[in-house]
Amino acid sequence: MKRKVGLTLLAAATSMTLALTACSGGSGTSGGGTDAGDEPKTLVIWDYENDESAMGQAWAKAVEIFKEEHPDVTVTEEAQSFEQIQKNAKIVLTGDSVPDVMEYNKGNATAGQLAAQGLIMPLTDAASEYGWDTKLAGSLATTAMYSEQGLMGSGDWYGVPNYGEFVGVYYNKTMFEEAGVEVPTTLAEFEDVMATFKDNGVTPLAEAGAEYPLGQLWYELVLANSERSFVDSYQLFANDVDFHGSQMTDGTTKLQEWIDAGYIDNKIAALTAEDMGVSFLNGKYPMMVSGSWWFGRLDTEMQDDWGMFLFPGNSLHPGSSGNLWVIPTNAKSPTLAKEFIDITLRPEVQNVFAEKGGLPVAGDTSAITDDQVKELTTNFQTILDSDGLAFYPDWPVPGYYDVLVSQLQSLANGNKDVTAVLDGLQDPYVSGKDDLLNG
Repeated sequence: MKRKVGLTLLAAATSMTLALTACSGGSGTSGGGTDAGDEPKTLVIWDYENDESAMGQAWAKAVEIFKEEHPDVTVTEEAQSFEQIQKNAKIVLTGDSVPDVMEYNKGNATAGQLAAQGLIMPLTDAASEYGWDTKLAGSLATTAMYSEQGLMGSGDWYGVPNYGEFVGVYYNKTMFEEAGVEVPTTLAEFEDVMATFKDNGVTPLAEAGAEYPLGQLWYELVLANSERSFVDSYQLFANDVDFHGSQMTDGTTKLQEWIDAGYIDNKIAALTAEDMGVSFLNGKYPMMVSGSWWFGRLDTEMQDDWGMFLFPGNSLHPGSSGNLWVIPTNAKSPTLAKEFIDITLRPEVQNVFAEKGGLPVAGDTSAITDDQVKELTTNFQTILDSDGLAFYPDWPVPGYYDVLVSQLQSLANGNKDVTAVLDGLQDPYVSGKDDLLNG
């Protein structure tokens, strides 16, 4: 069936007067909806991906398989926008006109809130039945699980990811060849490569301080001195974080050294992610530390030969699973929804992700023929094999994205030193954590 594109969610939200009420997230049973034997022969799917994207094409394959296996079920796909779902989901999901399965963002402030308010079903039993808890172990499963407070990383399963994302180093092969340098495998070698470019009059790193990129580079440098226990403390509140301990201090100091050495342009404080990406595309800089989401654009727009490698020496990297499939508590066909979710993790669907430049969580890299797509997917698989996803630096508490951007801008333009920046990062983190745990 052709996807229905419109304002379904927004219209439903506008017409509803029912106030949102909070309730418990419940146990790990399927809960809500109708019994399997009484379910209607319909499946309503909401997502916000472009049909031409890797996600859109993979999910179209999943729908095709579902229809083949359920010829008596009417499948309706309704394309929403990310903004519509983010703004209106909590209101719409209190009513009866809800999808059976929907794409939703992961994290404490999004899926965690819906879970804590009882608006999406716990899926722990289904995760065990279908084997999702085996396929998506370790850091992949972290974004799928939420406590009764809605905190990510523990408690019941409430969503299922089927693709991933990560941060690595894109590099211009033409510029590397001209400079006579090789792909570095350690942080020291990485600094040697940057020094060579700088000595040749070329600033080595494309960067941006007005948005997320500088924060992700900072986090890479923090992770260079860290183990999983640090990530669990910083992201999941397993223990208190020492903002003046070795991980934060050494990483922030290293970033300051790179700025002082001219490895990063001193005018980056006002630059956006788009500015950074365009400058790398145009061959102004030989390297760019950023996410797998840039892959498709580089593949279509970059003229020079290019590639990607993992941040040298790190076993932990910024990244996570992709968005989640969740099932609203009021879904009319929860059993069919679980079957659809399971289909999205089958090899024939996961391999579509791989072939189209997405990042499958359960794919077969040997099925990929494109060299650059294979490089991207192999890098991601290397991270998964070592349980190396460390999430993103702005995730722990609400509003921390703006805090991180502001503090690192101050470092980049010389308004604050390392100690002052760490103080500025610590206070909002501590207060935000206290609000989440005790508010």
